Amino acid sequence: MDFNQLQELLAAIAATDIAELTLKSANFELTVRKGIPLAPIGELVAPAPVTPIGSAAPTTVTVSESTTTTVTTPAATPVEKNWVDVKSPMVGTFYHAPAPDEPPFAQVGDRVRLGQTVCIIEAMKLMNEIEAELSGEVMEVLVENGQPVEYGQTLMRIKRD
Repeated sequence: MDFNQLQELLAAIAATDIAELTLKSANFELTVRKGIPLAPIGELVAPAPVTPIGSAAPTTVTVSESTTTTVTTPAATPVEKNWVDVKSPMVGTFYHAPAPDEPPFAQVGDRVRLGQTVCIIEAMKLMNEIEAELSGEVMEVLVENGQPVEYGQTLMRIKRD
């Protein structure tokens, strides 16, 4: 899908009563949600702190024109060339297992296959299964069970077969 097709699709969705639409293909996944109220700027909540993996680097985030916050984020860690990051496709809460009394979907040392569920991200009371995009061995799990995650945050790393 090119940019013009995406613009046309978004314009068509905006003109309807559709509240949520998800499109999946071999090359991409697109989820569009509308009509979801956002928190006013004064009510924004900072994300939970992340345990640094390497040295930390300060990042300045402007919340509004009058408020600037400095957040410490972990520096990128050098990883092997054949390791692939599994990133969060949304903001939500990370869960290792389908239920508290069940074993984790995937943990360090486990072998996973393409399409296998490796974790769940809960967003707006919906449980979203996150699938492995390749086959390989889980090398790192970077998020604790029940921890809030951000869009694009690395959840785990898989060593490609």
